[in-house]
Amino acid sequence: MTSNSKLSNHIDAVDLAFDHPDIDRFADVANKLADAAGEVIRQYFRKSFEIIDKEDLSPVTIADRKAEESMVSIILENFPSHAIFGEENGWRCKEDFADYVWVLDPIDGTKSFITGKPLFGTLIALLHKGKPILGIIDQPVLRERWIGISGRRTTLNGQEVSTRTCAKLATCIPVCFPFLNYCSKIKRLVVKVPLYGCDCYAYALLASGYVDLVVESGLKPYDFLSLIPVIEGAGGVITDWTGHQLYWEASSESHATSFNVVAAGDKKLHQQALDSLQWK
Repeated sequence: MTSNSKLSNHIDAVDLAFDHPDIDRFADVANKLADAAGEVIRQYFRKSFEIIDKEDLSPVTIADRKAEESMVSIILENFPSHAIFGEENGWRCKEDFADYVWVLDPIDGTKSFITGKPLFGTLIALLHKGKPILGIIDQPVLRERWIGISGRRTTLNGQEVSTRTCAKLATCIPVCFPFLNYCSKIKRLVVKVPLYGCDCYAYALLASGYVDLVVESGLKPYDFLSLIPVIEGAGGVITDWTGHQLYWEASSESHATSFNVVAAGDKKLHQQALDSLQWK
C-alpha cells in the first residue's frame, strides 16, 4: 500500500540521534512476536469461537489469549530479564521494575475481529526506561506491518512511509469515534471526509499519509504506546488532548489508566485540533 497523496516534507524533523546498540536485535524479536501472533489470529479469523466478557464488559476471545501467550514465550526465551505488560495478563517479571518493558495488545479492536472486519491489529511496544523506542502495528489478515523505531523512518513492509501535509481542519481527513463530542464539533467545521472507527488501523493509515488526524478517548497504555514510534517516525505528532507527551510508568503496581489521544500528520493541524478540543 503506497499513498499517492502529497507527502509531508516535515519528515526531516524526525530525531535521528537515537542509537541503541541492541535495537536491531530488539526489532528482529519484535517481528517474530508479530509473526507468532499473526499465525494464531489467522486461525480464528471469521471462524466460530467463544466470546467472553471481561470485568469491564469488553470482549475477549481465545485468539486474544493465545496470541498474547505466543508472544510472551518468545520474549522470555530471548530476553528473560525484560518485563512484559500484556492487555490480557498484566505485569510479568520477577522484579517490580525493569529498564525494558514489552507492552502487548494481541488484538486491538476485538469487536472488529469478532465481526470479521480486518481493521484490528496486533500492537507491540518496547519501552526503555519508560520511553517507547520501538513500536509495531501489525494487521495479520492483510499482512501489513508498520514498524517504528526511535531515530529511524517508519516502514510499512520494509518501505519507508510518511504522513502528509495538511495544515487546516477544514480540508483534513479525520478519523474519530462516534461517542466523542469532538466528532460533532469537527463536523461543523466542514472537514473534507469525516471517518469513524478503524481501531488502531486509523493510526497506520495516518502514518502512510491516507488520513490526517485521529482523535480518540479512553485509550489504555497497551492501546497507544506502540503507536508513538510509528507516528513520530513517519513525521507526525501524537499527544494527549492537552498537548502533553503520552507517558505511562510500567511496574508491578501499575494500573492501565485511560488516556485521551490526538495524532496528526502535520504539526499545524495538530495544534488546531488541540485548540478545538478545548472548546466548551
